[in-house]
Amino acid sequence: MPIHAPLINRQIRLAARPVGFPKDSDWQHTEEAVTDLKPGEILVKTLYLSIDPAMRGWMNGSKSYIRPVEINEVMRAGGIGQILASQSERFQVGDYVSGSLGVQEYWQGAADNPYAGFYKVDPQLAPLPKFLNALGMPGMTAYFGLLDVGQPKAGETVVVSGAAGAVGQTVGQVAKQLGCRVVGIAGGKDKCDFVVNELGFDACIDYKNSAVKDGLKQHCPDGVDIYFDNVGGEILDTVLTRINRKARIIICGAISQYNNTSEIKGPANYLSLLVNRARMEGIVVFDYVQRYPEAVQQMSAWMAAGKFHTREDIVEGLDNFPSALMMLFEGKNFGKLILQVANDQ
Repeated sequence: MPIHAPLINRQIRLAARPVGFPKDSDWQHTEEAVTDLKPGEILVKTLYLSIDPAMRGWMNGSKSYIRPVEINEVMRAGGIGQILASQSERFQVGDYVSGSLGVQEYWQGAADNPYAGFYKVDPQLAPLPKFLNALGMPGMTAYFGLLDVGQPKAGETVVVSGAAGAVGQTVGQVAKQLGCRVVGIAGGKDKCDFVVNELGFDACIDYKNSAVKDGLKQHCPDGVDIYFDNVGGEILDTVLTRINRKARIIICGAISQYNNTSEIKGPANYLSLLVNRARMEGIVVFDYVQRYPEAVQQMSAWMAAGKFHTREDIVEGLDNFPSALMMLFEGKNFGKLILQVANDQ
């Protein structure tokens, strides 16, 4: 299908592997022309991109659960887009899709590209940004991490760090739906108030203005049955001192350590796992791709019933990607951080 108006695709590529926090020189801003489609291909206009802590790990050259982004490659990012042109029977012009679009204005290639993983989303079900929050990868991480790894039971105490972030806000609300006591850990009074007053957590510990150890003693008098860890470091170590017998610790992320320039150290209190016959297990959301629809169905139903709330922090403009990414590590985002690349028109 020919593109009648010449389109120029603006992109942000990885120019160097960061040492510590990413800096401007680690990025390269490039442009390339959009070409005519071949059979089986689609052209997607990027509308929204998900800004995630995992991006920092993808920028390293070391082996992980997913291959690293290569130097001079368009930076990896999940997103929501709209089909502008199609030579595929899978998607029609006007369809909204979610997949790995990359930090660029347009994505072009085979509709069945396994690395892009495109699937249709329904804007009638929820506003598009929510498909990058509770109805997207963060929500899927939270839902399956809590249910499959945490295996919560009514009456148990669940603690979640990064409680006001994309994964944390979903973990806590799902746990409340299942009858658990939920205690969040977040940075600052505004975030803690949001977690308790809008998301319905039972309590929230402000790690910036109080000792986490004291907060756990106050708000988890019967100990901790499940800990959903998004930050690692000292907070993980502290929670390990309060876990109950047969506790489950879910390792989702360690944002406190992603920009370390020295060696990352594991928890000093790990022997608490032995004493309490507890277990610690990681969650990688890509293991649950085939089950995403069941989570979307459940959480969208809770949303429609007014039992589930989300908050998105939207930054506008492709060129603002580097500064938006830094917001994650500076604790400046409030809710799921999303980059709006274009208007939905």
